[in-house]
Amino acid sequence: MVGKLRAAGMALLLGLPGLLVLTGPPAGAAAPTTPDTAAAYTGALGSPTLTNFWLATASGMIWNYGPTYYGEAADLGVLAAPIVGITPTVDSRGYWEVASDGGMFAYGDAAFAGSMGGHYLAQPIVAMAPSPSAGVSGYYEVASDGGIFAFGVPFYGSMGGHPLNRTIVGIALTPDGKGYWEVASDGGIFSFGDAVFSGSTGGISLQKPIVGMTATGDGKGYWMIASDGGIFSFGDAGFYGSMGGAPTPDPAQRVVATRDDKGYWIFDQNGTAHTFGDARGTPAAQGLMFSGVTPGDRAVLFAFAQLGKPYIWGGNGPVGYDCSGLALASWEHGAGIGFARVANNQYETAGTFVAMGDLQAGDLVFWATTLNNPTPADWSSVDHTAIYVGGGRIVEATGDQVQLNDLVQWGTGGIMPNGRRP
Repeated sequence: MVGKLRAAGMALLLGLPGLLVLTGPPAGAAAPTTPDTAAAYTGALGSPTLTNFWLATASGMIWNYGPTYYGEAADLGVLAAPIVGITPTVDSRGYWEVASDGGMFAYGDAAFAGSMGGHYLAQPIVAMAPSPSAGVSGYYEVASDGGIFAFGVPFYGSMGGHPLNRTIVGIALTPDGKGYWEVASDGGIFSFGDAVFSGSTGGISLQKPIVGMTATGDGKGYWMIASDGGIFSFGDAGFYGSMGGAPTPDPAQRVVATRDDKGYWIFDQNGTAHTFGDARGTPAAQGLMFSGVTPGDRAVLFAFAQLGKPYIWGGNGPVGYDCSGLALASWEHGAGIGFARVANNQYETAGTFVAMGDLQAGDLVFWATTLNNPTPADWSSVDHTAIYVGGGRIVEATGDQVQLNDLVQWGTGGIMPNGRRP
């Protein structure tokens, strides 16, 4: 038998926020029994809570989970320079993609105010930040040497031309838009305009480099985030925990504060959010840069490249796929790892069991026809598989094509209590 076709519409986004949190048995052990209720799907601390995000790659491709897709720089063909960032507008009805040569690509309600594309740069652009001020459609581009380029917004100064111990990796604007901070990979902070310097990790040995920062609502403090999820708080920014002691394979990319600044979400590059303090539910849609850091990431990227191809019973590609055919092809071509062809055998033998609360990009998730029966789940009843992406989202061959969906789009009753990591 091959993976069973399951009737589903395109991009159904239903279900509960969070995933099943259970401990999986060792490989080869009997699958555990099914939980009696959906209470396990609570998005407990560290588990993949349902989130909304756009994933972008260096080639300019964008995949949307939750928010609307508005277009992508990849539609223009081969770009002159790679995309290095994607930033949503305040209302999440658009976004900008920025390239390392300063090229700017605006979609939805994101306004184009100019760019450094085609102009000489001493060092590449690494990030951009739009004005937070109402009615102002401008933004800043920042280069790795600290150079700041302002479009439709005031210029307050930069580190361009000044010596730096480490390269600049990001920029954060003050709440009123009348200043900004530049942050370096060693945690050095450089403030301009009305941005207040509250401290830094410059000169302190870090396990992993700083990748970004976020200011508090009053601008009197900020958090810095390292690629391992470590959090460093300064000024009136409270420390509520971090992923630094238990980082996930996908690097951390962003820290998003709650409205009252008494908590935050740490976002990994695959859309998975980890909650701290009073962070609950689903934060605003995020723009994240996604790359093939892990074998699972590379499997996901291959699956993304198959989106829109038809569902074909027994299909192994490249013309079309069924569910288990897509799973196998994505791991074989994306990561060089093979396993069983059909869905139930994949659940029985593909790699090792993984708890649903510990899912990582590329892990396989499964559905079974008999899971609602009072007897323990049986691998032979498995009839569908999908590839986990992050943030409670999947890519799968179902319905009439390969598509992006929500893990709990059919509810929780049919989901097998563990995934598999090839």
